[in-house]
Amino acid sequence: MDHDLIDSLSLFRGLTPEQLVEMEKIFLPCDYYAGTTLFEQGSPAEYLFVVVVGEVVVNFKPDDGPVIVVSHIQPGGVVGWSAALGSRLYTSGASCTTYTQLLRVRGSDLRQLCLQHSDTGVLVLERLATVIAERLNSTHAL
Repeated sequence: MDHDLIDSLSLFRGLTPEQLVEMEKIFLPCDYYAGTTLFEQGSPAEYLFVVVVGEVVVNFKPDDGPVIVVSHIQPGGVVGWSAALGSRLYTSGASCTTYTQLLRVRGSDLRQLCLQHSDTGVLVLERLATVIAERLNSTHAL
């Protein structure tokens, strides 16, 4: 993983070199083509994704209506946080609208890192909380 690229993402910005090494152990780079579904609403919540390049759209299907586009996630944004929070299922779906480079981490691995390296875990969880709050605020503003 490219340290400069990782450090440019808000989730990792300002972490020490040692903390970045811990992140590199669990965040794996992956590439997806436009139209690829990352996860579906109601499927098991396994991975958290950080968008590096491209765009991911988040969709929600209410029981009584059509699919709603909740958000367009740009580089630096995060999707799939149900996995990081330990939720059993994703509450929405996500798919790539363009060729997209992501960093993927298994939610259980991230939670384990938080237990083993609490200083790093606290920073990452605080940043995730900020991302989640910003997304909820922008969703309510619609």
